[in-house]
Amino acid sequence: MTALRDPASDCPLCPRLVAFRRDAADKHPDWHNAPVPSFGPDDARLLIVGLAPGLQGANRTGRPFTGDWAGDLLYETLDRFGFSVGAYGERPDDGLRLIDCVIVNAVRCVPPANKPLPIEIKTCNGFLAATQATLPRLAAIVALGRIGHESLLRSRNLRLSTYPFGHGRHHDLGGATLFDSYHCSRYNTNTGVLTTEMFHAVFAQVRRWLDAAPPPDRAI
Repeated sequence: MTALRDPASDCPLCPRLVAFRRDAADKHPDWHNAPVPSFGPDDARLLIVGLAPGLQGANRTGRPFTGDWAGDLLYETLDRFGFSVGAYGERPDDGLRLIDCVIVNAVRCVPPANKPLPIEIKTCNGFLAATQATLPRLAAIVALGRIGHESLLRSRNLRLSTYPFGHGRHHDLGGATLFDSYHCSRYNTNTGVLTTEMFHAVFAQVRRWLDAAPPPDRAI
């Protein structure tokens, strides 16, 4: 991973998030407690955009969606549709590898109450743009939730109103196709907003599209 693609481990750009990271480090010095880097190979055609690290998930383990319920569903789904190899063990040294897929969060640092502020989302948006620039074969993007969706559009300087968010929708962005899903959070799954079948259906659509897609036009 390059410095452009991922923030430095001591990134100072969002004071509230820096303070929250430091507080977590004081309480749990053995945790990651830093911006969480993107995860996956540089030749991937699929980019998955989440919201932000969970306090006891990626902020603890240092790998996106690793160590919490959202990761259980996401990594099971990636395995089901051929985007990973190896067993997900809820830790960064489990040997799991992503295939043709990169995972990143719209906000790289854990926010209080899992709610980043608009200015924090905006500040971190440059890293999302940089991540896409390092993926020369990028053809499909899955946005997990509205914030992931809107962050992705802003990173490409696209109008939000032209590409409305909706679970199961897809949008041609020119050079890549955006697929929307509700976020795979425990809240959404516990309340029935998102079922396992609904989540699988999005990735089945992505799998079919990638299997049939010609090489992408990389103009962004």
